[in-house]
Amino acid sequence: MLAGFGQQALISIFSHLLFISITWWALQSINYEKILKPNHVIQARLVLIFTTIAIGSTVSNFFLDYLMWSQQLPSLF
Repeated sequence: MLAGFGQQALISIFSHLLFISITWWALQSINYEKILKPNHVIQARLVLIFTTIAIGSTVSNFFLDYLMWSQQLPSLF
């Protein structure tokens, strides 16, 4: 039972890191310089980091939920 929790935790950590990395890579293609105020580079980077974490975690949670639901589906029949 505890081994299952450990595996699930490992999958969750890997999934979150993977989707946060993919989101960071994807958000690098957006040109933010047009909407930034001059001399506010640190704040812009912080917003980019928080946006990356929020989007990546949300997408990861979706895939983890989908995985959990697909594993529970056989118990329906």
